[in-house]
Amino acid sequence: MRDSTLNEAAAQVASGLQRAALAPIWLALLVAGLDLPVLAAGFWVAQYATLPAPQFAPLPAAALAMAAAALAVCLLALGRGYAPSALRTPWMAAVRGFLATAGPALLIVGLAGPDSRADLVCWTVVILAGLVLPLRLVEARVIAWIIDSGLLLRRAVVAGGGAHAERLIRGLSARAHSDVRLCGIFDDRGDARSPPQVLGLPKIGGYDDLIAFVRQSEIDMVIISLPLEAEDRINWLLARLKVLPVEVRLSAFSADFAFAPRAGDPLIAAIRGTFLPERRLAKRIFDIAFAGVALALLWPVMACAAIAVWLESGGPVLFRQERHGFNDRVITVLKFRSMYRDRLDPTARRVVTRNDPRVTRVGRVLRKTSIDELPQLFNVLRGDLSLVGPRPHAVDALSSRQERFSKIVDGYSARHRLPPGITGWAQIHGFRGEVDAPAHLRSRFEHDLYYIENWSVWLDLKILLQTPQSLLRTAMAY
Repeated sequence: MRDSTLNEAAAQVASGLQRAALAPIWLALLVAGLDLPVLAAGFWVAQYATLPAPQFAPLPAAALAMAAAALAVCLLALGRGYAPSALRTPWMAAVRGFLATAGPALLIVGLAGPDSRADLVCWTVVILAGLVLPLRLVEARVIAWIIDSGLLLRRAVVAGGGAHAERLIRGLSARAHSDVRLCGIFDDRGDARSPPQVLGLPKIGGYDDLIAFVRQSEIDMVIISLPLEAEDRINWLLARLKVLPVEVRLSAFSADFAFAPRAGDPLIAAIRGTFLPERRLAKRIFDIAFAGVALALLWPVMACAAIAVWLESGGPVLFRQERHGFNDRVITVLKFRSMYRDRLDPTARRVVTRNDPRVTRVGRVLRKTSIDELPQLFNVLRGDLSLVGPRPHAVDALSSRQERFSKIVDGYSARHRLPPGITGWAQIHGFRGEVDAPAHLRSRFEHDLYYIENWSVWLDLKILLQTPQSLLRTAMAY
């Protein structure tokens, strides 16, 4: 199954799917971001209007109001008060919002003096009712428009046409609140068994186009619509689709075509998505926070490295190289230049070996200590890289035996199902530098897959903390 070019029909559809669909988590964060200051203001005003002057202190009252508002938002989140279905119904959203503020309001009342508690309860109820209800009414109308406009729909493509695709399309259409939008059909069969359109949904390519289409567009799901008797064909497709970060579902096992986001049946979710919106958010917050701290601490080291590179060989201090990023997309990675200007190898066709004459004296030190990688912190802030993830390899990289990595390891691009990183699980286990043997690359690949399948913020933190120690093992770094 090729994964580079698309036919014209598939390319046209892919060009209209360049932006990701709006995930419910982002909608919830937007509403929570509106709730927090509004509720905090309500709690503060209630204290200001009720407490006697000697007892009221503006800053402590503001801190207490903010804490109470944060607690209310957390209670709402735990009670699924920020689910789109709850937010779009005005009275349900208002009641949930009001109930979530009851506990924090009682906390504030409990801290007030006995003489003020009755008045504080009345003022809190009046102010919160006057704030929460109008806010929820406005939010409900906006969210209903967002949902009805299809901005929250998960985009899917169908692998397999004909009668089974027709059954799938009818099943999704019959669901009152289906959140799946079908964007096209991919099938290798001819028009007799798989016509150019099924109930208006066009066939835009064969199976050879499917991987390239998912990589060049923002698709959330692939649904395999083949009969259960076609077991060999289904297994063949699953083996090739495992390199993608999106979830793969089998329509034959879904009785009501619900395709729930967190289905518990492994037969329905044949391949789990590896980079869902919740993960994207958690990883992005982690990356920005720690990359910012790293730049603040390491800028003197980076400045000294840049000066050393310029003093030894002149010319540009930074080296840019195209590498494979998330979902096999090409990114431009920054490094401190470690080779002489006239011997640079942007395509990485020649592996750097021990005592390589292309590497400068300063470059050897930078590569040995991995200081040459520090400019990639800017890639992290830009979103091309993550702090932790499988190391990105150059687009045309070869092993020291002049073999392409994809020829050595079958399904090698499966390591691109999470964003690449500056450091990773393979690196802290000693897999750095030259790829000098097929077994070495296979071990890296296995470590990368372990990281992808077991990712968590805590695993990222563990890898980050162990990275300085791993840098002491420099046998393969030159």
